Amino acid sequence: MSTKLRTHGKGVVVWILLAMLVFGLGGYGVTSFSGGMKSIGSVGKTEITVQEYANALRQEMNAAAAQFGRALSLEEARAVGIDRAVQARLFGAAALSEQAAKLHLSVGDAEVSRQIVQAAPFQGPDGTFDRTAYREVLRRQGYTEKAFETRLRADVARSILQGAVAGGAAAPQALVEAYVSYLGETRDISFAEITEADLPAPVGTPDEAALKAYYDAHQGDFTKPEAREITYAWLTPEMLAGNVTIDEATLKAAYDQRKDEYLQPARRTVAKLVFPTEAEASDGMARIAAGTATLADLAKERGLEAGDIALGDVSEAEIGGDAGKAVFAAAGPGVIGPFATDLGPALFEITAILPGEETTFEEAKPDLTAELATERARRMISDQTGDLEDRLASGATLEEMAQETDMELGHIAVSAGTTDGIAAYESFREAANKVTAEDFPELGTLDDGGVFALQLDGITPAAPIPFEEVREKVAEGWRAAELTRLKQERATAVIADLAAGKSLADQGFAARNEAGLSRGAFVEGAPQALARSAFETAPGTAATVADAGKVFVVAVEAIHAADLESAEMKQLASTFSERLGQMIGDDLVDFYARAAQSEAGITIDSTALNAVQAQIQ
Repeated sequence: MSTKLRTHGKGVVVWILLAMLVFGLGGYGVTSFSGGMKSIGSVGKTEITVQEYANALRQEMNAAAAQFGRALSLEEARAVGIDRAVQARLFGAAALSEQAAKLHLSVGDAEVSRQIVQAAPFQGPDGTFDRTAYREVLRRQGYTEKAFETRLRADVARSILQGAVAGGAAAPQALVEAYVSYLGETRDISFAEITEADLPAPVGTPDEAALKAYYDAHQGDFTKPEAREITYAWLTPEMLAGNVTIDEATLKAAYDQRKDEYLQPARRTVAKLVFPTEAEASDGMARIAAGTATLADLAKERGLEAGDIALGDVSEAEIGGDAGKAVFAAAGPGVIGPFATDLGPALFEITAILPGEETTFEEAKPDLTAELATERARRMISDQTGDLEDRLASGATLEEMAQETDMELGHIAVSAGTTDGIAAYESFREAANKVTAEDFPELGTLDDGGVFALQLDGITPAAPIPFEEVREKVAEGWRAAELTRLKQERATAVIADLAAGKSLADQGFAARNEAGLSRGAFVEGAPQALARSAFETAPGTAATVADAGKVFVVAVEAIHAADLESAEMKQLASTFSERLGQMIGDDLVDFYARAAQSEAGITIDSTALNAVQAQIQ
């Protein structure tokens, strides 16, 4: 076992342990445990504490939350197996720790001390170890110094054993070469699309029997989906806004408060190049005036691109000083300067003049009125919410709600894809899809501040649409299917002619060629399946590729083996070899841990497991 391997393993496990402490994983979301429970189980004499399990479970739930984009409940975490994965990992680690103890693997006090002293979380402002900070971090996470150092020592010992088990794992060279050879192979292909114009005869006209046969064979395309018949009452700010009056003073105050939006100053599109000295700036301006250079040329001479000197659209105030005044005094585009700036003398290039924009109060008044009226209507609805909820709770029907309040009554059939009217609101669609016939109407909210209540009147099951109602759609479907069939027939004939020695060009196709096509590549203007088909087709032969009504013929002209000595293939081989070696090493550690578990024996305290999970919020 190499010293390098041991050092690397220790460093990783120490920093994982310290990260758990520093980021507050210890005890997060977990309260005290009753009944004196200390562990959720053990492997041999090595226990897994309830705190370790709580920390690991919370850590995995947080990681999952980052992937899902929201926090997961414990039930959701269980559903995706997070709790079982955490238990398996902890019991596997305990098995390795148990085995390390049996083998008397450990590290001395000096190594433990060195790891702690060098850890940044335990260092003070001067960059040296701060015992007060050390104790405070441990205290916040519920560790004593002795407990933490014992844990650290055990984890380092386990990492030594783990490194020894996995350290010799290496990817088989033959497998690496086979994989790289497979990925690095390229092909030369030619291909062409079979269009309707390439057919020997136009698509025919179907008779009634053909249409009905197509209708019967594709019944799913001509079926009304299940619909939930919903009666609802709703109230939105838009419904009330028309009756809201906003006085002139309120509108004027809103206009004044947002004057920056309505009074836009004139702007210029400007580039700015700063020089070290006034002399260099003046020399540059002289060259521009003489027509021997542009501002972009001067920037390039100094290693700058056009984007490096562009200021974009700016106001006079944003440029500031005499430079700002001069830029906005310029009659048109051009280069002016030099002018003093905070960074030094600079030349300015004006490329566009954008006049200021002013929206007067009278012009802004209609939008302001609508906006303020809608906002006031939202508040009015919010004020009514308590009364509306009380009425529904007292048994008021939706019809009564519409008669006695500002709510309006409506009916809608909701099926998959319905987004009309009130169904445009996601909260309504969710409620409509969950409601049952036994549910009483309850007040729900809409994302614009509106409210609604609904009831399920019944469910109309999915049913075929009568043939006569969809005859035109059936005819369109039949034609599309027939056209694809005829294209495929033509493609089969084209492939037969290719086999006989005729090229695609000989057959009148404007074929495209792709040399050195790599596996998984995208061919512009062709379906993704074309490249895949090219690598499934023997050289000197051709295949048909059909996708979304389009049909292609692809012919494989040549196969080029991967150049295993190229820099790209060597890098690919190195990356694959490293990753495969890691996977093999991980499997070896897993097998070893399972064997250690069998030898030492496992005990699991289900009560403790449930207690921890019950307190994870």
